[in-house]
Amino acid sequence: MADPRPGLAPFPEPPCLGARKYAELRAMVRIAILASGSGTNAQKLMEHFALCAWAEVALVACDRPQAGVVQRAWNMGVPCYLFGPEELRDGTLDEELRTASIDLLVLAGFLRLLPSGLVQAWPERILNIHPSLLPKFGGKGMYGDRVHQAVLASGEPESGITVHLVNERYDEGRQLAQFSCPVLPGDDVDTLAARIHALEHAHFPQVVETYARSFMPNGTAR
Repeated sequence: MADPRPGLAPFPEPPCLGARKYAELRAMVRIAILASGSGTNAQKLMEHFALCAWAEVALVACDRPQAGVVQRAWNMGVPCYLFGPEELRDGTLDEELRTASIDLLVLAGFLRLLPSGLVQAWPERILNIHPSLLPKFGGKGMYGDRVHQAVLASGEPESGITVHLVNERYDEGRQLAQFSCPVLPGDDVDTLAARIHALEHAHFPQVVETYARSFMPNGTAR
């Protein structure tokens, strides 16, 4: 398992491709994923961009060494940077992202509020996915099953996902896309969560790709 100290997590051999240095990665648009959990959305993003000629997931950054996303990054041969709250606050994470020549940050199940300094350093370059139709059921403490519980308790006829840019407040950045699904009679947290996860996996990678195109020369992918 990963060393809990901040830094690049060691690569096991096999199954990963080995510890590649950042300088060897030359995609035209370089994406970093920030994640805290099991990493199912991160997995879909890594798989999607593994087939992309002009963009790639060049780094996974995780604040929880035991999180499942760490193993998923290893399995995909993507460098994984482990960090803690201090590295998030003091600029160490920002420095690591710049060392890796990252163009775009994607939050995929990342549970911490980003410091205002980091948000301001990456204007219009940080995306997040939220498991509701914002502005409903967003804000501090609203994530994962808590969101689905609130949706069910409210009697809403539908739920969905929102992909948005990140600002200094939880879930208030400019929205890029929303996708909805019905809340069915008899739904519980697990059945609604499964429907939301299906939306995330189907749409999140494509929304990220569409937005990433704006970082290509003339906004077009080759």
